[in-house]
Amino acid sequence: MRATITQISLFFLLLIGSQASAQDIKWLSWEEAVQLSQTDAKPKKMFIDVYTDWCGWCKKMDKETFQHPEVAKYMQENFYMVKMDAEGKDPIEYKGNTFKYVPSGRRGYHELAAALLQGKMSYPTVVFLDEEMNMLSPVPGYQQVGPFLQIAKYFGDNIYKDKDWQSYAGK
Repeated sequence: MRATITQISLFFLLLIGSQASAQDIKWLSWEEAVQLSQTDAKPKKMFIDVYTDWCGWCKKMDKETFQHPEVAKYMQENFYMVKMDAEGKDPIEYKGNTFKYVPSGRRGYHELAAALLQGKMSYPTVVFLDEEMNMLSPVPGYQQVGPFLQIAKYFGDNIYKDKDWQSYAGK
């Protein structure tokens, strides 16, 4: 019986330890990220995860890529992280324009999501903006941890300013 209690205790310690190492990302609303970009002494770039509620690959990327401890830590340190529902109904202000929901087909879409994705409505797509909220690049498709970190560091570490993607990625 004692071995069983010890094993159970060890199991719970391991479980608690693994939970503690998981990183929780503090996702911001668009408005919160814009506010921080205007008030922080040293503003960060903005990272936008454009998703839909029905997108399985979005959920997989959220769980496997964004929650990875190394990804979560790097992203929190270098970006304001925003989740944007591509089918969201609330109006959003960006660069002096108001973007709204457009009913279309069965689901509709948000004008800002369409603008950020340059009309290519595929999910998941992540978007990187610089400190002044200018477009750096949309990156469509599911990304695993390694490739995602390479892309994030390309923008987060300002490598894009000195090197084109082909040279950086070794292609």
